[in-house]
Amino acid sequence: MLWLSNIPIAHRGLHDENTPENSLAAFKKAIEAGYAIEIDVHLSSDGELMVFHDFNLNRMTGVDEEITAVSAEFSKSLKLFGSDETIPTFDEVLALIDANVPLLIEIKNEKAVGALESKLHTTLQGYRGEFAVQAFNPFVLAWFAKNAPHITRGQLSGRFEDTTLPFYKKFLLGNLLLNSVSKPHFIAYESQHLPNLAVSFAKLLKKPILAWTVKSQEHSEYAKKHADNIIFESVRPAVKSEKHNA
Repeated sequence: MLWLSNIPIAHRGLHDENTPENSLAAFKKAIEAGYAIEIDVHLSSDGELMVFHDFNLNRMTGVDEEITAVSAEFSKSLKLFGSDETIPTFDEVLALIDANVPLLIEIKNEKAVGALESKLHTTLQGYRGEFAVQAFNPFVLAWFAKNAPHITRGQLSGRFEDTTLPFYKKFLLGNLLLNSVSKPHFIAYESQHLPNLAVSFAKLLKKPILAWTVKSQEHSEYAKKHADNIIFESVRPAVKSEKHNA
């Protein structure tokens, strides 16, 4: 798991006003810069893994549909922010990265656990690069702990201030009180809420801490005081110059 602490992680690739997030173009830029890459995966209505952040397609494509409710072919027909880039499949992303840099995969699943996780596990079995999975949903990670314990898994968390979760769920998740369920190897925590007691306890247990999402140099310096690594956008942290191979 050394890369989780040593290589800055580009949030949804290296995107900017001309390069959409979670696009093949953003991933190419991250590879060229030598950064690890964070992506998001959903399962399409016809069982394909799609790389896209939001549950709804509207923000990035103007189509008001849930990504899980449409086919992979339909998703791939849509343009991201009006660019030439489209929503990539997970297979396309793996082929592009080709073990050149590590991959941090956020599993976007708020519903029944099993189908998405099983598809992801099967797809990754032939991949030779370094990777880890992470999720806010502790039961997603529990699936991997039971069915693929060798895969490095991380518990995503924060204060959930912008969500409609009930208070007790915010309390349990924000304080990492379901880690006994998810059994994470590392913690990825909302950077503006570091440090805190729950994360400090995780550090005592020798779990790497990632801070998300760092968006300025000042924020980066602050996060590095309390975490082992950062998940970033809008900044360009230093990275070792040599090519990273699995």
